[in-house]
Order: sequence, then C-alpha cells, then structure tokens
Amino acid sequence: MNKLLTFLFTAVLISQSYAQKNNTEDSLTIRNIYDMALLQGKSYDWLDYLSNEIGGRLSGSLEAEKAVNYTEAELKKLGLDKVWLQPVMVPKWTRGVKEYAYIETAPGLSTTTDICALGGSVPTSPLGLKAEVIEVQGLEDLKNYGKEQIKGKIVFYNRPMQANLINTFEAYGGCVDQRYAGAMEAAKYGAVGVVVRSMNLRQDDLPHAGSMSYGDTPANQRIPACAISTNGADYLSRALKIKSDLKFYFKQNCKTYDDVQSYNVIGEITGTKYPNKYIVVGGHLDSWDLGDGSHDDGAGCVQSMEVLRLFKEINYKPKHSVRVVLFMNEENGLRGGKKYAEQAKLKNEQHIFALESDAGGFTPRGFSFDTNAANFAQIESWKSLFEPYLIHSFKKGGSGADIGPLKDEKVVLAGLRPDSQRYFDHHHAANDTFDAINKRELELGGAAMASLVYLIDKYGTKTEMSTVKN
Repeated sequence: MNKLLTFLFTAVLISQSYAQKNNTEDSLTIRNIYDMALLQGKSYDWLDYLSNEIGGRLSGSLEAEKAVNYTEAELKKLGLDKVWLQPVMVPKWTRGVKEYAYIETAPGLSTTTDICALGGSVPTSPLGLKAEVIEVQGLEDLKNYGKEQIKGKIVFYNRPMQANLINTFEAYGGCVDQRYAGAMEAAKYGAVGVVVRSMNLRQDDLPHAGSMSYGDTPANQRIPACAISTNGADYLSRALKIKSDLKFYFKQNCKTYDDVQSYNVIGEITGTKYPNKYIVVGGHLDSWDLGDGSHDDGAGCVQSMEVLRLFKEINYKPKHSVRVVLFMNEENGLRGGKKYAEQAKLKNEQHIFALESDAGGFTPRGFSFDTNAANFAQIESWKSLFEPYLIHSFKKGGSGADIGPLKDEKVVLAGLRPDSQRYFDHHHAANDTFDAINKRELELGGAAMASLVYLIDKYGTKTEMSTVKN
C-alpha cells in the first residue's frame, strides 16, 4: 500500500512539474510574440498601404484586384512555404455617380438628406423616384399596414439599433434584417422604393452601406433601396409626424454586371509533424466603397498576415500547417469563404481550427468559440496566459462569416472579439478610414491571435487528440 501511495504521489509531482514547465514555456513564448508585435510589427504599415494607396475594395473592382496583388507580394516576402491565389467568381456591383435625396414638405420646399444605395440594389429611373412615405418599425410591422396603405409608397424602415444592449453586435443583429430583406418584403406590398435607417448607434450624417437581397423577386419587380443617415432618419420621422403626406425623392445610379473572376489570397507555413492538418487564420480582403475599409476588414487581414510573420520572426515552427486566408467577397456574397471550404472538401483537407478577425481593429477583449464543451474547457484553461494582456473574455458563440462554411463536428471555429462600442460608428460608412485605426490596438489584436494559434498548434484540439488515440 505504501509503495502504491509513493508511486501515486510521485506521479502527481511529475505531472505538476510538467504542467508548470509548459506554463512557463507558454508564458515566455506569448511574451515573445507580444514583444515582436509591439516593437517590430508590420500590420499597421500593411494597412496604411491597403487603405491609403488602394482604398475601398468593392468585390470585382480594380481596387480589389490591386489588393490581391499587393497582399500576395507581401506574403511572398515573408518567406512562407507556399503562397498562392485561389480563383473565385464574384459579383460585380458599382455605385455610379453619388446618390442624391431630399424631403419635400410642399412644392418647392425641400431639405436635402444624406443617403447611399444599398449594395446590390437596382437603380432608380434616370429621373429619380419621388413618392409618399410610410414609416415602419421593421419587417414585421409591414403587415400592420397592408397593401392598401403601402402600395405606391416608399417604405421607410426606421427600427434603430437597441442602444441599451452592451453587445453592439447583438444590437446590430436585431435590426439588420430590414436592410437585407427590406426591399424584397416591401415589394410584396406594392412599395416603389425603400429607405432604411443606417445601422449606427451614433447620431451623424453618414449613411451606412451594406448588402441587401431581392430573393426570388422577378427582375421587373425589384425596387431601389437606399440607406439614410441616423440624423436624416430622425428628421424624416419628425417631418412625417407633422406632414404625413410629404414626399421623398432619391436618385441612385448603381448597376449590376456579370460575375467576374477574383481570388482568395493564401499563404502557408507547412507543419513539421502534421503537414496535412490545417489551422486557418483570416479576414476578408473586400470592403464597401464609401470609405477605405480599414476596420472592415483591412484590420483583420493584416492581423492575420501578422500571425504568420510573427511565427517566422520568433522562429516558431508549427506542428500543423498554418494558413492565412484573405477571403474575397464577404460583404456581398461570401463567395470566397464558400470557395475555400468547397476546395478543402474536394481535397479532403482536415482543418482542426479556424480563427477570423472581422470585428474591427479596436482593443482586443477576447475570443468567441463555436465548438464542443471539451474543446472549450481546454481553451478556458489558457485564460491565465492571456490575462497579463487584458484578454479576459472567452465565450461560446459565433466565429466569423468566412470560416463558417468550414464548420463540421471536428473543426473549432473562433472569432477575435475587440471592444465593439465604436465599431458601428464606422461600419460600412465613409469614415471607415485609416485615421480611425489606433496602431497599438491593431498590433495587440494580431498578437492575441498569434498567441491563441500557438496554443492550439501546440496542444491540438480534443477531437484531434481522440482521433490520434484511436
């Protein structure tokens, strides 16, 4: 009995010693990653070029093509094992000449207001569209008015983001359906156009773009859709209370073309032990065209590139193959994410982990994970390694749109979660520009991502480990 107790006690001591050694080694590696990112980081310079030399990268545009060529060249400079372009057909929609709108309260008495066409919208006629307005509080509110009151009018969706929700993505999710499906649903009631309150918690004069869909609405029944700034939405709502038969005029010159070829940009460090098992880190290279796409999602792209650069700089040789994927066409089609997952399936590639940064370049607060309880428990055990860097939030939840198509019972999906309180001030708007990026915050995000990828690579996932045991 004494021998058994001695054996067990010794085993516990060895286990504790091993765990302590690993903890110390991990702490030092993560410290090295942060030092390299904050003292010799490249993400800010990369984003400077993407934003200021190339600009907004609308899917199918010349700017998107330039961004593909630039990021491919920069990845090649890092000395990765592989860098390549993955072809993907993407939609091509252009805004055309700047939109114009006004609110007419009486003949000859009008007030101009700020709008932008929603991505994928049809244009108005060359002379524009003028009609009476009916204000509704979201899609469900349409049925309260019915076809008799809506037919021949412009539907004004004025449901705001819920300001008392601390999670601003939850507030966004609560009302974005009116932007995406608003025109499709309003057309069923005979509306002639749609004006949507911008998805923005701040009061300003900046309309926010974003994707919309007509579903299976026949081409000849599609109605033009635009976003109005939050100040403009409030003014229009007040004016309607005073004069319910006022008219709204808007003119937009957007156009949809045939699909064109673009590319996902991919770079890889090949794994030393499991070269056929893949860890992906990425963001989407396309953006809307009103600003230069610095927060959405230039920041995520350069942070993802930085992960592989940091591994090279600290001479960390991953066990698994680690890929950076800069996805094309997240904003208005998700073609890049779908193509990557499709090709991975065709090649029987085994992905164990995918991390996306698509929530802005603000101060990182933590990560969200789409995975099982066993994997989440392992990840939570690493929290103490991140706390010195003020990364405290590890939650189960969503990950990222581009990596979503990779989801299966084996892969762990994750999303970087920066502080989101100012994100929707810039999201899809003309002020999503490089001057809104803080260098240090951007670099902290890249370091946090690299640290998580390092731990996943070192310890693997629970599904992967159980497979190895079998």
